[in-house]
Amino acid sequence: MEDIFVARLMSTTLHTVSVDTLVEDAAKLMMENGVGSVLVVDDDNQLLGILTTTDFVQIVAERQPKDQTPVSEYMTSDVVTTTAQVPIQDVADTMMQHGFHHVPVVDDDEGVIGIISTTDLASYLSTAEAPSPS
Repeated sequence: MEDIFVARLMSTTLHTVSVDTLVEDAAKLMMENGVGSVLVVDDDNQLLGILTTTDFVQIVAERQPKDQTPVSEYMTSDVVTTTAQVPIQDVADTMMQHGFHHVPVVDDDEGVIGIISTTDLASYLSTAEAPSPS
């Protein structure tokens, strides 16, 4: 797997919101698109944070008024990211170490260019061919 890079597996159809987006609207976006996270970006597509389904557990537990709470209240802003040329083994290790299900893929010039998830990794592994016996 050292020769398989993030660029090959990452999703490039991104669902993004601004820091001012209401959590209710972010939740609707996630539900409508069947995704487990939205990326919080600025006007230049630079990553500011990530909001995941796990964050919604906290929102419900704290009983905040969902229709008046911006995503900036709950997003993770200290985001661990990767780049497109990182081997997937390294990303998988990072995900396991931190208990992450999503890792945004960033580029210095373009900002956020993708996201890799545990679903992407599982999908790849389920279709990967086993190595031929030596």
